[in-house]
Amino acid sequence: MPESFDVIVIGAGPGGYVAAIRAAQLGLRTACVESRETLGGTCLNVGCIPSKALLQSSEHFEEANHKLAQHGVTVKGVSLDLARMQARKGEVVTANVKGVEFLFKKNKVTWLKGKGRIAAPGKVEVAGETYDAKNIIIATGSESVPLKGLEVDEKRIVTSTGALELDKVPKHLVVIGGGVIGLELGSVWKRLGAEVTVIEFLDRLIPTMDAELGKQFERVLAKQGIKFKLKTKVTGSKLDAKGVTLTMEPAAGGASEELRADVVLLSIGRRAYSEGLGAQDAGVALDDRGRVVVDGKFATNVPGIYAIGDVIAGPMLAHKAEEEGVAVAEIIAGQHGHVNYAAIPSVVYTWPEVASVGETEEQLKARGVEYKVGKFPFTANGRARAMAETDGFVKILADKTTDRVLGAHILGADAGTVIAEIVTAIEFGASAEDIARTSHAHPSLNEAVKEAALAVDGRALHI
Repeated sequence: MPESFDVIVIGAGPGGYVAAIRAAQLGLRTACVESRETLGGTCLNVGCIPSKALLQSSEHFEEANHKLAQHGVTVKGVSLDLARMQARKGEVVTANVKGVEFLFKKNKVTWLKGKGRIAAPGKVEVAGETYDAKNIIIATGSESVPLKGLEVDEKRIVTSTGALELDKVPKHLVVIGGGVIGLELGSVWKRLGAEVTVIEFLDRLIPTMDAELGKQFERVLAKQGIKFKLKTKVTGSKLDAKGVTLTMEPAAGGASEELRADVVLLSIGRRAYSEGLGAQDAGVALDDRGRVVVDGKFATNVPGIYAIGDVIAGPMLAHKAEEEGVAVAEIIAGQHGHVNYAAIPSVVYTWPEVASVGETEEQLKARGVEYKVGKFPFTANGRARAMAETDGFVKILADKTTDRVLGAHILGADAGTVIAEIVTAIEFGASAEDIARTSHAHPSLNEAVKEAALAVDGRALHI
């Protein structure tokens, strides 16, 4: 007879595997369903982890060619071994997915191999077997959004999956979409020698982040040689033996033009992956975008069925999914799991990095909130000068009356790490004054955070 479980998680991405591990830690008999040959979902296999491996490797190549000389380090005869770079990426992925497999064994989580389908409330079908589950957690993640007129073959017209597997550097890479994925992978191939053009429908990059951040980011990337066609939409494509011809026109309408590319990266966003899940047949409500509808405790309208991560509303971020995975496991176990969505950071892992947490100026204005702004440039930070990484700034937004930190936005070296202290400050309801009066090691990049917090009150010390 098939086994029965307290919890069955469908999907072993960051949200799913973390939910399974936490549920098992809490004493619940737990299984996790995964159709891939390896655990970790999109993030570990063809997303976050392999892209960061290539970003790191390509940055080393860029440093050797263009940055080390200013530090007195002369390097001659630098060449690219793309095959080795790709092999290393594979090694990093393998280490991570094997790590999750080890954690499943350590915590006694059963891996049900195959595609999961909700056969009925309390029943999950995997590879022809039906398992009983007191609780089901849907954690099936997301997939790349298609674009009419472009047929993805993962060779010449690629998603992030194909862009991670190219076996030669394209002469011209065209990226459709000025968001996180497109800019990160565009940066990789630009450093390795490709001409890169980014086409974005809106008038700025990273449109979900602070507008000032996007404008400054565009300037920095333009200095690196990336070209941009903003307020432009792609209307079609033609493939031939030598590459792709894109047709495009102004977003507001107008004359069309063509653009040639060796490879086109389609990265206009991601959508919830709920196809073939059987959720609707089981009575689970989906919204008009195919996302599973949940309440504040991640419960669907069907008792005993929950959902987390990219398949529900909210930012499609691995760490958001992980927090939800922990919270839902604790709720099922009778505890009080909770996620503070005001303290979920977003990061673009280009170089320099971009990081954001909390609300933007645009969001505060739309809500009618009176706020103060404190900014500090990395050009005035001693550590950034020593690193020769002075692009960017730290901006902190605080409530005008209470001084409570409402948001922070950083462009600069290691921004994804630097912002962590502001995430902590927001989690604990801290004020800009609290950050300003906290001692920061000298010389460090985080001193720019302290100075930005001081600047909220008009008393920055080093500018």
